[in-house]
Amino acid sequence: MSPCHCARSSQRGTTLLEGMVAFLVLSLGMLSVVRVQTQLRLNSDVARQRSEAVRLAQEDLEKMRAFSSIAIRAGANAYAGLATGASSIDASSGQPSNTTYALTREVSDTDVPNAKSATVNVAWDDRNGTLQQVVLNTVISGSDPAYAGALRVAPRLQPVRGVLSRSASIPTSAADLGNGSSAFKPLTTGTEAWVFDNLSGAIRARCAGLNAALPSASLRAADLGTCEPLRATLLSGVVRFSDAMPPDPVLANDVPAALSVAMALTGSAAGATSSCAAEALKTVHYSLAGVNRTAGLPLSATAASTGADSWRETGERYLAYHCAVTPAATSSTWSGRATLVPAGWTIGSGPNDRRVCRYAPDLDRSGAIDNNFEHPDTYTAVAASLTNQNFLVIKGTQVCPPRPSSPNATGALADLGTAPHQP
Repeated sequence: MSPCHCARSSQRGTTLLEGMVAFLVLSLGMLSVVRVQTQLRLNSDVARQRSEAVRLAQEDLEKMRAFSSIAIRAGANAYAGLATGASSIDASSGQPSNTTYALTREVSDTDVPNAKSATVNVAWDDRNGTLQQVVLNTVISGSDPAYAGALRVAPRLQPVRGVLSRSASIPTSAADLGNGSSAFKPLTTGTEAWVFDNLSGAIRARCAGLNAALPSASLRAADLGTCEPLRATLLSGVVRFSDAMPPDPVLANDVPAALSVAMALTGSAAGATSSCAAEALKTVHYSLAGVNRTAGLPLSATAASTGADSWRETGERYLAYHCAVTPAATSSTWSGRATLVPAGWTIGSGPNDRRVCRYAPDLDRSGAIDNNFEHPDTYTAVAASLTNQNFLVIKGTQVCPPRPSSPNATGALADLGTAPHQP
């Protein structure tokens, strides 16, 4: 046997061994990659679940902080009712989740007066069955929510100012006269104007003999003509019509029927009086002299009649009313009731009648319409101007739309609940 033949025979199987070692190394590497990927997926899932758990815990704490009264009251989230409890949250409760969260709340009194300690624990099992949890602690102050109103109450003798740095009760279309007062025509084509005090919003004068074609926004002091002093407050709002069945308090834009507004004032024999004006309007977006405007204009108004460069009607139609109410000479307040007086139609409950409802929002969340600014059936001791005292006129066979059971159920951003007013 030659030497060369022996050398080749001694190296047989080396290539196969090297291939197996390489395959072993590659397999170990792949197993490591799979393990790392699995761990990454687990950590990602746990991070997402932890974020959701923190959100649930914070939401529960905020619900406890959002109490509306101190003492327990029907339908209210009360501070005195905050107590220890537990709940379970999973996909069946409306929360997108691949696990079940167990929320435990512990509420206890503290050494600090009018304060409670709250601990919220949210626990869950991750995909490996390992227990995870998030714990948040806080202290809830027992301050009465009513005191929060002090943050928005104006200082004494300094009423809140609105558009153009004047009282929010002054109509936005009123012209600032530059002398601490503003002028407003209650009827677009009328010849009378009321002069408001910019600070208090009270009506201080009534002026007659104005140019009927002159809009409120264009009034100047020289345009007011003959004026007489007046000590009155404004009562204003809109009247909307809906012939839909059932009536729609949100999209009540039917053509208004003719009517007037009457005030039945208590103590009228002692000198309390009122003067009301009502006018059917429509909302129009238009451009005049290069300025874009949105305004309520008479139903008969057109682009040609106003000289507008562009014109778009929104379809919103309503009747706007304004009343100047003067209390008795010996009083600074007035009480009474506003009613609609139909012209050419009747108020009743029959198929050919119409029913009058009043928009009555529970603005202070007291559970009742018990303040003058909430549009009660009868006003009591009114000392300042009232705006947004709105009405809804519907078919006589329909009922006044009640307040939705859930906030914004109608899609509107305001409380559009109504209450019966006439008959």
